[in-house]
Amino acid sequence: MTAVQKTVDISVAQMSLQELVNLVDEGTEILLTDGNNALARLVPISQKKSPRIAGLHQGEILTTNDFDEPLPEEFWTAGA
Repeated sequence: MTAVQKTVDISVAQMSLQELVNLVDEGTEILLTDGNNALARLVPISQKKSPRIAGLHQGEILTTNDFDEPLPEEFWTAGA
């Protein structure tokens, strides 16, 4: 899905911050400008996530039988 982008001058953004936040929440990216100079981009912190599917990548991660054994002492002291 391609995000919609809207360009807003910083002087206008100061008067309509809540409206801009609502647009960002709906998926619109806001490019804040000062005249012709781009200053910042407002984007959502995180996208809506789809539910996780159990077993989707079953068998793709392998571990050895000793994966939870203590590491040797030289692992901790090497380079000290």
